[in-house]
Amino acid sequence: MKIYDIIKIKDLEIFANHGVFPEETRLGQKFLVSITMYTDTRKAGMTDDLTASIHYGEVSRFVDSYLKEHTFLLIERAAEALARELLVGTPHLDKVCVEIKKPWAPVGLPLDTVSVEIERAWHTAYIALGSNIGDKERYLNDAVRALDACPDSEVVRCSKFYVTPPYGMVEQDDFLNGCLELRTLLSPEELLESIHEIEKNAGRERVIHWGPRTLDLDILLYDDLVLEREELCIPHVEMHKRKFVLEPLHEIAPYKRHPVYGKNGAGNVGRLRCVTEW
Repeated sequence: MKIYDIIKIKDLEIFANHGVFPEETRLGQKFLVSITMYTDTRKAGMTDDLTASIHYGEVSRFVDSYLKEHTFLLIERAAEALARELLVGTPHLDKVCVEIKKPWAPVGLPLDTVSVEIERAWHTAYIALGSNIGDKERYLNDAVRALDACPDSEVVRCSKFYVTPPYGMVEQDDFLNGCLELRTLLSPEELLESIHEIEKNAGRERVIHWGPRTLDLDILLYDDLVLEREELCIPHVEMHKRKFVLEPLHEIAPYKRHPVYGKNGAGNVGRLRCVTEW
């Protein structure tokens, strides 16, 4: 687990126009905003160089202008939008906690404040790619580009593509397989929805289990998350058994370990035939 340093902005006072009631958006009210930024200050601490850290003055001014220039009904939405803007636009920022307090909340009862606090971060996901119908290489290359174009996501690196025999009992053509590393703000569920849309656009049809397909995308790992739901399991339940997954994964992340079994794919390297490099 990565160890972060923390830079805090506490109770930045902003007069803005957010709220469900018309009077709130028309007249405005006071908000108190706290930002906790998770980063690595080591280089800045050693060199005294501000560019190696996060300029909290610039962040404060951005938060002030952003919340004044935009109007939201819910402070939940304001916090979500602000967290995204900070993560996308602030160099060196890996994770952020945003708290928005609403001390003048119109609830008709005595209170100190109402607040919403959220934590959002960049995540690292590993996606397996496969195809065994038609122009396999084109399907995989198109998938890499589509994933790179996903909202708030970027492909960090991609493995070579490998020829692999089909998995399961269905007689079919050999697969072309690979793996990529994706940096993303998407949740696992949002990422799953995105890859299903990419598969659909590639003409994927789910007719035969383990059958032929134009494009197959699977979430192998998402940080070190262990998730078990009917529609999504992370790590992928079969990944530790599949050479066509482990070899390309080991190529781009040789020290990445399975969060349940604690092993990497080193024992499966060098057994597949590489045909192309993305």
